[in-house]
Amino acid sequence: MAAITPPEAEAIDAANASGCQPVVFVHGLWLLSNTWDPWRKFFEEAGYSTVAPSWPGDPDTVQEGNANPDRFAGTTVGQVAAHLELTIGTLTMPPVVIGHSFGGLLVQILAGRGLAKATVAIDPAPFRGVLPLPISALRSAFPVLKNPANRRRAVALTYEEFRYGFANAVEPDEAKDLHERFAVPGSGRTIFQAATANFNSRTDAKVDSRDPARGPLLIISGEKDHIVPWAIANASYKRQKRNSAVTEIIEIPGRGHSLVIDHGWREVADTALAFVQRFARA
Repeated sequence: MAAITPPEAEAIDAANASGCQPVVFVHGLWLLSNTWDPWRKFFEEAGYSTVAPSWPGDPDTVQEGNANPDRFAGTTVGQVAAHLELTIGTLTMPPVVIGHSFGGLLVQILAGRGLAKATVAIDPAPFRGVLPLPISALRSAFPVLKNPANRRRAVALTYEEFRYGFANAVEPDEAKDLHERFAVPGSGRTIFQAATANFNSRTDAKVDSRDPARGPLLIISGEKDHIVPWAIANASYKRQKRNSAVTEIIEIPGRGHSLVIDHGWREVADTALAFVQRFARA
């Protein structure tokens, strides 16, 4: 299990000292935790304390990550979930958890373990039992799945691959800027775990959707998302809504997978904050 890093420890200490309701932000594949910086400022201005843990082995900067891609190789969903659980265990009160893409899968794993006050999963990667496989999702994952050896490698997205998967709903100039500022290599292992989850009963990519301690859950879907289109998000919702706690889903028109980092991030943050304020007031 990866140790808590000094920046994580500093944020945790500040959250505990503040006495405010903590919010833990979890990034997804091909991004780093600093993608949440505007969200953290926004939620802190609303009265919350925030923590944005890294995945085990993450570098501090995009430049460092692209210069040393091997540090991402081999990271598993289970390893990231264990690190996040360790992080949450050092907080003095149960946090709200908000995650995007694979982070959206991870926060559902945490919620299913009874660790969350409330949960927002944004364009979440699928878990075991989520069956739809839309063509756009397969095409988005193809840069990894095309070569079985990528299971042990870190895989970077070219601009064209990033444009199709993440940034199809923004203008080309913004797509190029997002790729340059945020994109890093990602662990091929995680993609293979999600792709094979329904064939492996012991997969890390599974969620306890029935645990009554799961707490309120909101799934946010971008209408034009290619990586996690509506069919996948809605299938996740249908499995989660069997829970006795509140379960909701909302689709945001005209938005792609980059919805948490592109020019329209504030609309998504407003939607998440409104849900959080209903169940975990600052």
